Amino acid sequence: MTAHTPPTPPFRDPQLPFAKRIDDLLSRLTPEEKVSFLHQFAPAVERLGITAFRTGQEALHGVAWMGPATVFPQAVGLGATWNTDLVRRIGDAVSKEVRAMRARDERVGLNVWSPTVNLLRHPLWGRNEEGYSEDPRLTSAIATAYTHGLRGDHPTYWRTAPVLKHWLAHNNETGRDVTSSSVRPRVLHEYDLRAFRGCVEAGAVAGVMPAYNLVNGRPNHVSPYLRAHLRAWTDEDLLVCSDAGAPSNLVDSEHYFDTHEEATAAALVAGVDSFTDHGTDGSKIVARVAGALERGLLTQADVDAAVRRQLSVRFRLGEFDPLYDPHAGTGEFDSPAHRALAGEAAEQAVVLLRNDGVLPLAADTRIAVVGLLADECKLDWYSGTLLHRSTPLEGLYERFGAERVEFAEGVDRVLLRTSAGTFLKVPAAPEATEEAFGAQGALDPALLAGRTDLPPLTTDATGTELALADWGEGVLTLRAPDGRYLSVAEDGFLRASADQPGGWVVQETFRLEPHANGHLLLHLGTGRPVCVAADGVRVAGPDEENSEVVEVVVVESGEDAVTRVTAGADVVVVVAGNDPHINGRETEDRTTLRLPAHQERLLAAARAANPRTVLALVSAYPYAIEPGPLSAVLWTAHGGQAAGTALARVLAGDVCPSGRLPQTWYADDADLPDLLDYDVIGSRQTYLYFEGTPLFPFGHGLSYASFSYADLAVRVEDGTAHVSCTVTNTGDVTADEVAQLYTRAVDPSVTRPRRELLDHRRVTLAPGASAEVSFAVPLSAFAFWDVAQGRWRTESGPYDLLVGASSADVRLRTTVTLEGEPATPRPVLRRGLEAADFDEQSGVEIVDRTKVSRDAVTPVAGGTGELLYRACDFGTGAGTTGVTVTVAGSGTVELSLDGGPALATLTVGAPTPGPYDYVTVDAALTAGGVRDLRLGLRGPLRLAHVGFTG
Repeated sequence: MTAHTPPTPPFRDPQLPFAKRIDDLLSRLTPEEKVSFLHQFAPAVERLGITAFRTGQEALHGVAWMGPATVFPQAVGLGATWNTDLVRRIGDAVSKEVRAMRARDERVGLNVWSPTVNLLRHPLWGRNEEGYSEDPRLTSAIATAYTHGLRGDHPTYWRTAPVLKHWLAHNNETGRDVTSSSVRPRVLHEYDLRAFRGCVEAGAVAGVMPAYNLVNGRPNHVSPYLRAHLRAWTDEDLLVCSDAGAPSNLVDSEHYFDTHEEATAAALVAGVDSFTDHGTDGSKIVARVAGALERGLLTQADVDAAVRRQLSVRFRLGEFDPLYDPHAGTGEFDSPAHRALAGEAAEQAVVLLRNDGVLPLAADTRIAVVGLLADECKLDWYSGTLLHRSTPLEGLYERFGAERVEFAEGVDRVLLRTSAGTFLKVPAAPEATEEAFGAQGALDPALLAGRTDLPPLTTDATGTELALADWGEGVLTLRAPDGRYLSVAEDGFLRASADQPGGWVVQETFRLEPHANGHLLLHLGTGRPVCVAADGVRVAGPDEENSEVVEVVVVESGEDAVTRVTAGADVVVVVAGNDPHINGRETEDRTTLRLPAHQERLLAAARAANPRTVLALVSAYPYAIEPGPLSAVLWTAHGGQAAGTALARVLAGDVCPSGRLPQTWYADDADLPDLLDYDVIGSRQTYLYFEGTPLFPFGHGLSYASFSYADLAVRVEDGTAHVSCTVTNTGDVTADEVAQLYTRAVDPSVTRPRRELLDHRRVTLAPGASAEVSFAVPLSAFAFWDVAQGRWRTESGPYDLLVGASSADVRLRTTVTLEGEPATPRPVLRRGLEAADFDEQSGVEIVDRTKVSRDAVTPVAGGTGELLYRACDFGTGAGTTGVTVTVAGSGTVELSLDGGPALATLTVGAPTPGPYDYVTVDAALTAGGVRDLRLGLRGPLRLAHVGFTG
């Protein structure tokens, strides 16, 4: 007899559609197994031959956290390329490195948490480096290109499964898990949702990650927009993965729910499918879901829906079809093609902001390169470990020859004298026994500990000269002569042990606090001062009072070092910017646009010594500088492994600069709204609405060539505006031009953007060559969100079409008249008014009407606020005779028409029991015709709806 071979279960049959296979697999999983799949680390189900699976692999600009990988420019630098083809190729390369790394380390995941599509609304946001642009269309175009590359081209199987971050309206690190972004409907639809929508509709997105913050008073992890918008944009099963620790925040920091069972159930019902919480330990999430099921807060169908969406991603990744997975053997790692691509990206990310003719530099130029970033190749929190490294200094040495390049870092060389008259000493270090930070990778690098294999600092009569750099706001780093930074490990001792500042809590930063006749050296990672003990220098314990008072003895100032090397040079290149782990990063917003004072002093010293000074800014965000006295200014984001070579090639003219600014550079902090003001329309934010004069405008970027624009032609047919023009290279070098198409509604009925990007094209032209650049713009791109009708509407009337080299450098323009829909008054007698559907507001924020859905409005901090609703139709004659407001809390609502006196005052005296306990209050109101309605709100009340009778 022969043994009977069991039939292949349907979920293992590659000939069946994924949906049927998932149905089969769901039917075979036990309820307990399904619940276990809801945690980030889904366990194996051995009886079915199903392996363990985890969501989440960081890959923002290369594979992160898992050891060496190709490092491309930061995301904001990729945005500065304005090159979707390039970014798609980068996504393709990153996905191949993910596959290659997974083949040797199964900890590397295929569910990629990238890209970040949060808009760069405010340049002080600490995570500015992670986004692509302040413009939703440019962001969507770049992100779509990256996700297409990450996904791969196979129609069925995905190379990786990208998840977009961070849903929604998330641009502040200050109080990021407890602050609420007040987002009016027009901003929601025209700005924040638009960036996500384009990516999702393009079909290369596996899911999204909700952000830590709240929107309109409701945490993003229970957002009704996940169902109402996100899942309505596609027929694909989208996997929604929580951010780390956010499920617990719903109770622990946000206090939005009383119990974790309620919170977990609400998130699951809202659309969260995978819970990233408590590291690799899924037991707490499993217990919470089980408790919610027992209490009737969840049904098995809720759990099945979430598990289905996870399984859909796993099937698309080929997990269940290893013999059919076309990507299984396509891994490619650190190949010559990837290295060349990193170089190409770094070159295209360089933006030339100003040039009086000093650039490009002639081959025989004598160069002084100075600055804190001149010999650095900085990484950020979402970088991999460098396989290759290129600093600006190294790039200039290579391009111009070391004999023609002088260098001064510009740090202050100091000794730290103790109260006993001795100096801090870095002892000689034996050969290290521990591997370099991050070399092997970690699922959570925040858990990597500092090194303890090196001896702690001591004191002696001569001490060690340290390199002191002030990164702004008094935040210092101290570096030993061997290049290692002073750091504090878990044992509290101070060692010269870090290759660079880094980590979730940076342990390499200090502050000198005035004390007695000297300073306390405060270690910022622990918040404790340094003391000298018998067994070495360490941070003082919480109850110790033996803090050391130190005196800073300056051996050579940074300014003196800069002056020493710059006077004899033909050109000075000052490389300034930020360290991505200090003063502006995840968990920490910036406080100013200004360069740190230390770097401003170095720049001033360079200019004083040599007027032919070029400023090269290498930073994750814009700065406010004084460009007038400078011969040239360039900006690039931290450009990855090829950054220095790329910058040198641009300076030398081997590469013509072609980057364009992806966000407005403001001239002063006074130009910025409050960081937490998300109303880009009302507060006139970004190039779309900003009414001032920027330092450098959105889309700006100069070239070593010049370009002319001609032959603008427009025709409108079949729902599309076809726009074309001719661009000619009138310079004497081959170069790229980025032709940008903008529109402006000439006579809008509501506030519309002053400029709005519709599309762009990058073209490469030889000297004298011309190319026709064409755009096909759907007429829906001219629409706005009409709050009166609760939908998109294209308004009839004239629209300017503007073509040029930036949002301010317009070369061609014409006006077209579009036939759209006429404005109609608000039918307030029939529908009333949703309070959040205002046209203008002051002193008001939007809050949650209930914990599940819909919005209300309230005066900020329970004070006073004003709302304006235009063109309300109160009926013919005295068509309206009464008004009803739906409110919670206590306070007063005052109604007036067309700026006149108050016609009705409605008061809630005793506070309602809770913020979601609404009552209605009535008053007489006589009104007719189409009028503008103004509401004045007084006191801590929530207004949900205004109704009218007649």
